[in-house]
Amino acid sequence: GWKMKKYHIVNFGCQMNERDAETMAGVCEGLGYVPADGPEEAELILVNTCCVRETAQARALGRIGELKRLKDGRPDLVIGVGGCMVEQPHVRQQLLAGAPHVNLLFGTRDLDRLPQLLAEAVEAPVRRGEGKPLTVRRRSAFRALVNVSRGCDNRCTYCIVPAVRGGLVSRPPGEILDEVAGLVAEGYVDITLLGQNVTAYAHDRPDYPSLGKLLRRVGELGSRRLRFLTSHPRDFSPQLVDSLARVRGLCRHVHLPVQSGSDRILGTMGRGYTADAYLRLVGEIRQALPGVAITTDGIVGFPGESEGDFAATLDLFRQVRFAAAFTFLYSPRQGTPAAGWDVQVPLEVRKERLARLLELQNGISLEMNQAEVGKTVEVLVEGPSRKDKRLALGRTTTNRAVLFVEERPDPGRFKWVRVSGASPFNLYGETLGDA
Repeated sequence: GWKMKKYHIVNFGCQMNERDAETMAGVCEGLGYVPADGPEEAELILVNTCCVRETAQARALGRIGELKRLKDGRPDLVIGVGGCMVEQPHVRQQLLAGAPHVNLLFGTRDLDRLPQLLAEAVEAPVRRGEGKPLTVRRRSAFRALVNVSRGCDNRCTYCIVPAVRGGLVSRPPGEILDEVAGLVAEGYVDITLLGQNVTAYAHDRPDYPSLGKLLRRVGELGSRRLRFLTSHPRDFSPQLVDSLARVRGLCRHVHLPVQSGSDRILGTMGRGYTADAYLRLVGEIRQALPGVAITTDGIVGFPGESEGDFAATLDLFRQVRFAAAFTFLYSPRQGTPAAGWDVQVPLEVRKERLARLLELQNGISLEMNQAEVGKTVEVLVEGPSRKDKRLALGRTTTNRAVLFVEERPDPGRFKWVRVSGASPFNLYGETLGDA
């Protein structure tokens, strides 16, 4: 029996999202789907998310988690997650690394490409040897994200990941190498190895190669650019530092979340390192990879954070000179130890501290970017800039965004660009031809 395929949309959030959900419904019907009575009857489920408040985000993540049950029963069910939440790099990472049952991620800006993305997801849950579908959710034809592990064994007191995702499970190296080899053969030139804590790769499997060895083997497959996310300073071993200089194609960018510069707060967070140990590690990474850009995450206003603790964070940011930082106001996540502590920092204080940290970091980012002016950098073209269609956007090996004039930019091409200007968030330049 031939029957109509059915779709179901789960919508969270504002009127804008209601409108987007209508667009999504139109796309589904254009692909020949009819509305289902509920998720149980659907062959295609789209979740449209919102992240204005932690509660909305938590509800969406919870709903996405529940859908795993349906997928386990019906492997050919296609699940897509879209909306604001997907636009946040850290949430996108979390979903990519931790929700393998999701076939497709699309941000609010990808709606116009949804028909093509959906058609690909429906057509191509590529089969792997074990007969389970490999989720295909490539956002581009030149950059790919490859899972190496999921879950996490660390117990940071603010973090919901271990509760939501469970402990560390490393993926077999053969499977990773096969996937990367396939991507390189298809022409992908920028490949990122992903894990919630990628530096813990193989901790659960002593028979697997360490991350340093895995990176070297992946590098030999010939992707022009190779990255890895997200590192935990405590698990960033001396062997891994030594390996960095020997990995072919490794990008000069390391994302190394510090969270706080205060030893006392790092202790109550359960991070397992001191500010000094972090500074030492940064020095070692910079020695191994000259010109490396180090980016970080910071949490402001963690329970019990005093003015002195916060001053230590400012001090660490001044010393390290991060290329960029993702800074977050501490917000209690239900189900985490820190959420129940009675030493919460008042919201006004948290906001005021975040503003001071942002001001400091934006100044540093600007100085770091100004130091690039006059240099010629290799840029991987991403396409037209979203804000100004006359400009092309690309990224350097240090992951800096570069804007330059190019009539019809060719995504996936490498260009030499001479940097002529800088802002805290972008470099500006002129192309000198193909790289």
